[in-house]
Amino acid sequence: MAGYWIVKAGPVRDTEAQKAYGELFRRVADRYGAEVIAGRGRVDTREGPESPRHFIVRFDSFETAQAAYDDPDYQAALPIAARMSDRELSIVEGN
Repeated sequence: MAGYWIVKAGPVRDTEAQKAYGELFRRVADRYGAEVIAGRGRVDTREGPESPRHFIVRFDSFETAQAAYDDPDYQAALPIAARMSDRELSIVEGN
């Protein structure tokens, strides 16, 4: 079964951090065959706290999604992501 990163993020606070994170994320995404399947469009929150940005990133398996998160390059990106915006990330299994 596929694995997904489900990311809920607040507004971007630091555009330079956003650029730096984007470069690191692309490197990891390419390495693990990740595909952003949602998150570049509108958001309509119907329940729970409002988050203006959401992303769903698909991986071939749950284990691959975990490995991508644990990758040293992605771990190096986490402090940059924290400067960019507040966010939550969960790894879930699905079709």
